[in-house]
Amino acid sequence: MLKLENSYRAQLPSQFYEDQVPISVAHPELLCFNDSLAQDLKIDEDFSNPDLTKNILSGKQVLKNTNPIAQAYAGHQFGQFTMLGDGRAVLLGEQVVDGNRFDVQLKGSGITKYSRRGDGRATLSSMLREYLMSEAMFYLGVKTTRSLAVVKTGEPVYREKIFDGGVLTRIAQSHIRVGTFEYARFYTGQLETFTKYVIERHDPDLLRHDNYALEFLKNVIDRQIDLIVDWMRVGFIHGVMNTDNMSIAGETIDYGPCAFMNTYHPKTVFSSIDRQGRYAFGNQPHIAHWNLSILANSILPLIAKNEKEAVASAEAVLHTFPDEFARRYSAMMCAKLGITHSESSDNQLVDDLLALLAKHSIDYTNFFVSLRYDSIDNRLLADQTFMTWHSRWQKAFNRSANKEDGLAFMDQNNPIIIPRNHLIEESLSDAIAGNMFTFNNLLQKLSKPYAHQDTQQVPTGYDQNYQTFCGT
Repeated sequence: MLKLENSYRAQLPSQFYEDQVPISVAHPELLCFNDSLAQDLKIDEDFSNPDLTKNILSGKQVLKNTNPIAQAYAGHQFGQFTMLGDGRAVLLGEQVVDGNRFDVQLKGSGITKYSRRGDGRATLSSMLREYLMSEAMFYLGVKTTRSLAVVKTGEPVYREKIFDGGVLTRIAQSHIRVGTFEYARFYTGQLETFTKYVIERHDPDLLRHDNYALEFLKNVIDRQIDLIVDWMRVGFIHGVMNTDNMSIAGETIDYGPCAFMNTYHPKTVFSSIDRQGRYAFGNQPHIAHWNLSILANSILPLIAKNEKEAVASAEAVLHTFPDEFARRYSAMMCAKLGITHSESSDNQLVDDLLALLAKHSIDYTNFFVSLRYDSIDNRLLADQTFMTWHSRWQKAFNRSANKEDGLAFMDQNNPIIIPRNHLIEESLSDAIAGNMFTFNNLLQKLSKPYAHQDTQQVPTGYDQNYQTFCGT
């Protein structure tokens, strides 16, 4: 049963939020509804009525006995500190399932105190895109916020031209970000209250620890390493890794100018606003480390009363990131290569492979599938350096007496289907024109990314000038 609580509002001072009901829309139309997620949240029966569903999930109707809010936070955007907040989102409340809290948020629900000069609305295309991308990530096995629904508002949204408006219902373990800690320390004077609330929600066992803040930092680092390693595994590029877009729960959040890499290159960027390549594919681990240093700085007063001691403790924890990331990244890449008994020399094997993929402009996803099924691109087969690499790989693969173990590693870690840029654009174009078939068909395929099927081919030159946008 849908019974929304709001611990964020109930337990935190008013500096952290603004009471805000969604702004009603004219003619809501339900385009997507995630039945399986609704079942997981135990709210499927509440949304069995289509009219009620579209009204609640568009913001036209507010549930009784709820206290929707817009959250305040800050963030370093492209390295520059900015005061922010939910400028186009409203947190309806938290659905509690088996003791676990899940935020239910409407995105694109209208103007709030934090909208600055924005209209608080979202384009239908960008909300459908987030639905598609977040669900694809979920089925790929990457931690992510989920999408419950997309509602067409029946109202125009004015950007560089006129678009249809849309509202997305986003589900998350929480919407607490690194940038929320920046805000807590530098704007509220309530850092300790806020931190204890967050730990009680996400890492309750830590409150028994003498230095709960330092242990919390370790946990967030641990979750972020796992997340970024998974991004690198599937070729995902977030596109806007600002500190306000890093969830302390370790979930992928805010699918704005994100995309999946097709042709491999570490400098791959699709985001229209990332002109310097700050958030390029290969730079994501370094940015995650930088963002975590911002989190550490934000909670320094809780780590130790003496600033020098706090800095020394925080730096010692942060310094573990590079080696631990490298260890987990190496293990992941070995799994993609089917190497069940890895050795230190395999790191060079991985580096040499990636250099070859970049040299020959090879599709990242398709390569690992082709290696698994011995159908390698002719451009690589004609390169003697690659053939030498292939012999080295076979020796590493054959360390295991049971070859099926290696093949199972490859099958589990190498998707065959990902959200390709051209397929996303085709599905969105059809959906905006009123035909949801292409969108739903792609969504169905993306729900089984590891199932054996034909690999996807990208039209020649498609990605050369392709750009993704924030949608704000």
